[in-house]
Amino acid sequence: MSVAARKIVAVPRESRSAPDAVLAGAVATLVAFGLVMIFSASSATAYAIHHDATYFLKRQFVWLAVAMFFAFIAYRCDYRALRHYATPALGVAFICLLLVFVPHVGLMSGGARRWLGFGPLSFEPSEFAKLALVLYLASALTRKGERVRSMVSGVFPLGAVTAVLALLVLAEPDMGTASLLVFTAATMLFAGGARFVHLAFTALVTLPPVAFLVLSSGYRRARVLAFIDPWKDPLNTGFHIVQSLYALGSGGIAGLGLGFSRQKFFYLPEQYTDFIFAIIGEELGLLGALVVVALFVVVAYRAVRIALRAPDRFGFLLAVGCASTIVVQALINIGVVTSSWPVTGVPLPFISFGGSSLVTCLVAAALLLNIGRVRSPASS
Repeated sequence: MSVAARKIVAVPRESRSAPDAVLAGAVATLVAFGLVMIFSASSATAYAIHHDATYFLKRQFVWLAVAMFFAFIAYRCDYRALRHYATPALGVAFICLLLVFVPHVGLMSGGARRWLGFGPLSFEPSEFAKLALVLYLASALTRKGERVRSMVSGVFPLGAVTAVLALLVLAEPDMGTASLLVFTAATMLFAGGARFVHLAFTALVTLPPVAFLVLSSGYRRARVLAFIDPWKDPLNTGFHIVQSLYALGSGGIAGLGLGFSRQKFFYLPEQYTDFIFAIIGEELGLLGALVVVALFVVVAYRAVRIALRAPDRFGFLLAVGCASTIVVQALINIGVVTSSWPVTGVPLPFISFGGSSLVTCLVAAALLLNIGRVRSPASS
């Protein structure tokens, strides 16, 4: 076995400690709750299309097994050795995002090219791009050190890499994941020591072209206008938001009861993927929705705690990036469902149906647990 291979197999035994049980418990609860809600939200559609009410649930179980396999590797490896794979991972992410646009290689669904694969086997390269970007930025920021406080050698080159990645995702089109990449990168740059004035200047400079890209596309412009006033066109551009608000409103405080959603019967689109939080609010009410939000707050708190206690700068930045990938995505998804954010195709981490998202989020959580169990000699 080569030296590089030995490095990535496992964390040295003397530096191990118990994993963060609270974080692991919160993630496990979200995943288990997601399986229940996927069955509840998808059963009507699954039976109508596939004549099997458990069709989507069974597929999610398969993806969960795949996700657990990769999460186990991420948990057991020496995260510090991942720095050597940061640039190759980013290169693979770029290639995969470009392959999406190749006919007969990239798969189209709903007018978007977001998947690679053949037949029933497919995955979203944009999900892999999230982890690749986090890994690359954590490595680059560690290497740059104090130079990140410079606009020329710090923020600009890393911002350019993020922009190219986000533009490829935006072209699919996937405005939600593109915005998530930008928010995650901004969080990591700020945590890595970049000056706020440089980040603010970059945001101001990029805002006009981003606004042009959004407003010049009829598809994206319609989503922004629907967010501003969904009731202006409730049967077309505002349909998703209006039906989502109906679901949340009809749930009240305690909900209609698990399995008793009315909106899942072909009223609310994407009811077991991007809008599953609306079904949670309808069936379990405000109380159930708040429990889900509280679990994500726990994940955020424990992730920040792990980041602050990380034994090295790379571990700190990697933890910040993994936490941002999960928490910011949850905020965007809940914002969309509650009409607090323009409609974007972003799933709810650990809960929505979707294999690529589940793999990404569980690997990110496993990396957090990995970093959290490593202690510096001073804290041992």
